[in-house]
Amino acid sequence: MKIMIRKAPNGVTSVYVPKKDLEEPIVAMENPGMWGGLVTLANGWQLAMPDMPEGTTLPITVEARRTTTGEEV
Repeated sequence: MKIMIRKAPNGVTSVYVPKKDLEEPIVAMENPGMWGGLVTLANGWQLAMPDMPEGTTLPITVEARRTTTGEEV
């Protein structure tokens, strides 16, 4: 699914999913740089992030794969 990742001025990184009109902060990252691993959103969704170079500027739109529905949490 296409998602937009952005960082707010207060330092919180969030994900916006246009098809669901959903914006949630990222609460956990598998990899410190976020890219190439799983991220967990505040609603419990886990997204598999694509491999991107360290230091990729935000905001950015990427293709990510949802690995959970969020109902497990």
